[in-house]
Amino acid sequence: MYCFYVMLNKQLALGQGARRFHVAAALNAKAKVAMSHFEPNSYINYDKLRSNIDIVRKRLNRPLTLSEKIVYGHLDDPAGQEIVRGRTYLRLRPDRVAMQDATAQMAMLQFISSGLPKVAVPSTIHCDHLIEAQIGGAQDLQRAKEVNHEVYNFLASAGAKYGVGFWKPGSGIIHQIILENYAYPGVMLIGTDSHTPNGGGLGCICIGVGGADAVDVMAGIPWELKCPNVIGVKLTGTLAGWTSPKDVILKVAGILTVKGGTGAIVEYHGPGVDSISCTGMATICNMGAEIGATTSVFPFNHRMKTYLEKTGRGEIAALANENQDLLVPDSGCNYDQIIEINLSELKPHINGPFTPDLAHPVSDIGSVAEKNGWPLDVKVGLIGSCTNSSYEDMGRAASLAKQALDKGLKCKAQFTVTPGSEQIRATIERDGFAKVLRDVGGVVLANACGPCIGQWDRRDIKKGEKNTIVTSFNRNFTARNDANPATHAFVTSPEIVTALAIAGTLKFNPETDFLTAPNGEKFKLVPPTGDELPARDFDPGQDTYQHPPADGLDLKVDVNPQSNRLQLLEPFDKWSGNNLEDLRVLIKVKGKCTTDHISAAGPWLKFRGHLDNISNNLLIGAVNIENDAVNKIRNLLTGEFGGVPDVARHYKKHNVSWVVVGDENYGEGSSREHAALEPRHLGGRAIIVKSFARIHETNLKKQGLLPLTFSNPADYDKICPDDKISIVGLKSLAPGKPLKAVIKHSDGSSETIELNHTFNETQIEWFQAGSALNRMKELQKCA
Repeated sequence: MYCFYVMLNKQLALGQGARRFHVAAALNAKAKVAMSHFEPNSYINYDKLRSNIDIVRKRLNRPLTLSEKIVYGHLDDPAGQEIVRGRTYLRLRPDRVAMQDATAQMAMLQFISSGLPKVAVPSTIHCDHLIEAQIGGAQDLQRAKEVNHEVYNFLASAGAKYGVGFWKPGSGIIHQIILENYAYPGVMLIGTDSHTPNGGGLGCICIGVGGADAVDVMAGIPWELKCPNVIGVKLTGTLAGWTSPKDVILKVAGILTVKGGTGAIVEYHGPGVDSISCTGMATICNMGAEIGATTSVFPFNHRMKTYLEKTGRGEIAALANENQDLLVPDSGCNYDQIIEINLSELKPHINGPFTPDLAHPVSDIGSVAEKNGWPLDVKVGLIGSCTNSSYEDMGRAASLAKQALDKGLKCKAQFTVTPGSEQIRATIERDGFAKVLRDVGGVVLANACGPCIGQWDRRDIKKGEKNTIVTSFNRNFTARNDANPATHAFVTSPEIVTALAIAGTLKFNPETDFLTAPNGEKFKLVPPTGDELPARDFDPGQDTYQHPPADGLDLKVDVNPQSNRLQLLEPFDKWSGNNLEDLRVLIKVKGKCTTDHISAAGPWLKFRGHLDNISNNLLIGAVNIENDAVNKIRNLLTGEFGGVPDVARHYKKHNVSWVVVGDENYGEGSSREHAALEPRHLGGRAIIVKSFARIHETNLKKQGLLPLTFSNPADYDKICPDDKISIVGLKSLAPGKPLKAVIKHSDGSSETIELNHTFNETQIEWFQAGSALNRMKELQKCA
């Protein structure tokens, strides 16, 4: 039997050089791939995937989409699982878990609370969120290591004790590291970051989740996911000229909006797929999070095979090639919705401001901005991030920068460059791209998330000053990048960002407009070019990976009780067994309320491991319908106005429970479970809205809260900020059975409305126990 084992932290010789090989790889029909420090059953193989798919195909008696093959191929019970798209809950066995450092803190604290000795599946921690962009890569990284020493030490020691790999600060962004090392066609991975779907560019089902979901998988418990619908995006034609892979998802976002993909996997297919690089496919899947999609995926093709080979995984590429029938959709499969895009006709796009689904052709953005009074001058152009930081991205941006330099031009706007990983940084340094980008005026930042998530010490404008920035990021909610609500942020491709940074204005259309050189010469930029992958092997750069010891049971993980960064968790209280009576309305939120509004990032990231401290940012970005103000709500016990967390703490101190009332797609954006932990910690019992984003709804359930939706969305208007709400029917809470809410108005009148929920039987047990973690402990005691 041919067995193929890929060991973490092993050096493999590849061609002219050597690169580190940190990977759990795929298997052929006769081969297993395992992690060296896990039990023998901790592997996935194509035999198992094929067997499960065959069982399900016979049961359903129809062709399967690629999404269905991979998802159903990971069912815990393929023979008995009820499978109805959009309705039933699937019990799945993901292959691995990845956590970024901001969410890993709470995930590992929860895992510690579980009492389990070691993770049950391959898992890794990636330090990318806590590095603030200030000066430049090396200086910012060193400062981050000093400022975050306590947190990094906690994560490294917890990883060592519980069998979790640790990627040190400076390694790069979690999604790029996964693509380079852990992703392979057919794998199912969950990650504690909403942009985990990036791995779909390598034919994986990679899904963003909250930390509590990650704990379930690390504990060896089947993971629940509502059976997703499948949206098919058929691509025809060929990408060329200024049009890039980013434009595909910018176009799709404009079609589907920020909630159009909710509850669905977006599956790209068609002849146009082959004109997109593997990392380009990852870009498209990455930003699929902005349409609310469960994840996105591309079928296995020669582009993926080449990428696997170039990143030291030639054996895996060969195995995937042998099992290609598992890694593409069946002929005649059915999609719930189909979108068709002709890549040959697709034009460069730019989306924003303030929302990633407001799509404009680049040729129109100047006139649209003038009409709407958006600032035309581009203050800063920012390329990189987990969405667009590949070798190809950097090469194409550098090709434009070189043209400008050859004519004596530099960027009119400030310009920053964020490499996606240490491997990308080292390779673009070696191949000269970094120098070109610096010469044109760019600052190369650390291999980290940086400004994309608000880790940006921006000093060129004052807070409240209207200005425009253009980025190759994925998300552009109000104040997300620089904490300035007046910043108009637009997302586009790295090529368009570079062109606009050189020109300094939104009115520049690089396809038609001319630039003026210092000598007065008029010239047009030639469409960008760049190699998909380096001609030479990737330069791995510095070794930044820490492999856990074979046995970490005797290791200690210390959390200082006086720390303001880390705090061990106390269990939440169990449900009392009664209806929830006379809940106060903490805040009735007006309009968009993302996880950034609920639990801001930026400077608050440093408290992600300390629940009580991070709770001081609860809903400080949400707009109060009573006064159109942020972080200013009425304390109904005192009659005075105060900050949202302050009023919530006052209610908790006086044993007053409360609810939040919200609008559509509540909790869109990040996977951060702090947006669910904080309201629970401060005395919240229910969140009542018109609709939820998928990850946030699940996170609320995990923490013992009631995520409820208006049966009639117009009932949102019936609730006043000074009402009391009683939620009745909880003793008979059951799947598919609505609850009632009695609204008691301040004038003594009352009315009753119906509230829907999506709890299944297992999730009801979470609510009754007080949280999913509490329920896990109950089951351990019974075992």
